[in-house]
Amino acid sequence: MKEYLKLLKFLKPYSFVFFIASVFMGLSTIFDGMSLGMIVPLSDKVLTDKKIILPAKLPAFLENLITQINGMPPFELLKIMAFVVLAVIFLKGVVTYFQGYIMSDIGQCVMRDVRLQLYRKFLNFSLDFYARKKGGELISRITNDVRLVENAVSYGLTDLIYQTLQVILFTIVIFFINWKLALIVFFVLPMLTFPIINVGKKLRKLSKSSQERMADINSSISETIFGIRIIKGFSMEGYESKKFQRINWDYYKLMMKSIKRTLLLSPATEFVGAMAGIFVFYYGGKEVIAGRMSFGVFGLFLGSLLSLVRPFKKLSSVNSLIQQALAANTRIYEVLEEKVLISDENREQLNPLSGEIVFEDVYFKYENTDVLSGINLKVKKEQIVAIVGPSGAGKSTLLDLIPRFYDPYKGRITIDGQDIKKVSLESLRRQIALVTQETILFNDTVMANIGYGSIDLGLERVKEAAIKANAHDFIMKLPKGYDTIIGDRGFKLSGGEKQRVAIARAILKNPAILILDEATSQLDAESEKLVQEAIDNLMQLRTVFMVAHRLSTVKNAHKILVIDKKRIIQEGTHKELISQEGLYKRLYEMQTLESQIQDLE
Repeated sequence: MKEYLKLLKFLKPYSFVFFIASVFMGLSTIFDGMSLGMIVPLSDKVLTDKKIILPAKLPAFLENLITQINGMPPFELLKIMAFVVLAVIFLKGVVTYFQGYIMSDIGQCVMRDVRLQLYRKFLNFSLDFYARKKGGELISRITNDVRLVENAVSYGLTDLIYQTLQVILFTIVIFFINWKLALIVFFVLPMLTFPIINVGKKLRKLSKSSQERMADINSSISETIFGIRIIKGFSMEGYESKKFQRINWDYYKLMMKSIKRTLLLSPATEFVGAMAGIFVFYYGGKEVIAGRMSFGVFGLFLGSLLSLVRPFKKLSSVNSLIQQALAANTRIYEVLEEKVLISDENREQLNPLSGEIVFEDVYFKYENTDVLSGINLKVKKEQIVAIVGPSGAGKSTLLDLIPRFYDPYKGRITIDGQDIKKVSLESLRRQIALVTQETILFNDTVMANIGYGSIDLGLERVKEAAIKANAHDFIMKLPKGYDTIIGDRGFKLSGGEKQRVAIARAILKNPAILILDEATSQLDAESEKLVQEAIDNLMQLRTVFMVAHRLSTVKNAHKILVIDKKRIIQEGTHKELISQEGLYKRLYEMQTLESQIQDLE
């Protein structure tokens, strides 16, 4: 029940509209009752010209109405009934349309709102969240899970209310006509309800498992699309196909278990209902033969009883739908209720960098593994700081702490004395630009990618940035120049071209602090030369933090940090570090030797 109430929270903004839809459902139910009630005068008066006989005591207004109907000529009553039936059917059609339209609109609004809430939460999470989650799983939650919730709201909730009203209406009718016969229905009800509840519980478990398998499918497809070059390059199509086949087969088996249980409910409830109907038909038939009930009234009773079968069948389907939605709802709330570790609640603005950036005894760990320990560092404005060391030493993590992609669990980082945890993320990141080893571009135009975050500066400023980044010439050779769509992750561009677009984006932002994370490590010699020239332009008059694999690119840095085993073990200029024994000298000599061997080859 608690989970269902959490699901209904999504309806809160639309409570008034939902109330209107419920009124239409009530009217539609009344019109259903009126339509079925026409059986009585049609059978007893129009077709057989006999009096309507009810075994129960009627309210005064109904007694008067039946007395008037019993006194009317059959043909005159037939003409009146024709108009009444048409009016009832027309009105029922109108209210059914509005009921369905409003509930569908509510369902779509809920799906839109939940999807937006999830997307915004995704944007607010720090990088540690994405390190723990699979991309396909997150995509599944914002697509498949949200769709299941929408189905439960627009269709499931509609049927839950409408079919329940139908059950109430027809139960009142059969109790009013003959309470003894009605008790049979209440004897049958538990026989219908228990399997529905039991199957519903199993469906909820199966639904959660199937949604997890769908997340695996999405993840596999996503990895295949993004890694298609590696898959083809290593001839792993067969391996990936078998892996996807296994995941796909698991999903199929879970879905068939769910479908089997869902389909069993309908014939089971129908069979039990039919047994009750046969018994009622026999018992009621005796009452008609004995003259204690007119044929039309018995027809109304039988019709009302049979009309109860359909709502119960519908409610069994609704229960399946809601159980699936509750499983999806749990997964959605897992994201919505996940704590955002790095929030932007601070309103203090970071002043433009004028003095220095300081790391004060900084410790950082990922989950339960220490990555950085006791980092102390001072970097003055417009200094270039290079960070070197073996793979996995924590170089990139150190850079990620500056824009607060992660937060240290001990110590602090200050800019001109301001603790970056106490300033707004927007004011902090406005002063920082990144150029990383893995270039991130979007499936948009070249101009939109360069102007990302600064698009309001206009085409001329974008061109100026592209020229400084050595990107203008190749951009103008593209089919539509700056308006060319570059494909998913910049698929249409080479590695060097993508990197120069990223550098142009950083130049256009004009940051005070520049972070370069192995920006030239995966380029050929010609591309590296062009990119390095662009980086040199970008680094002018900025405070630069750079991680470099090739030590030849850090010779001109004002300060070089050597990180190993979670700590800064050496610090100084290239000249100072090469003159002393240590890791830097060993790495430099090793790379120099490798370069000489390559030249000889």
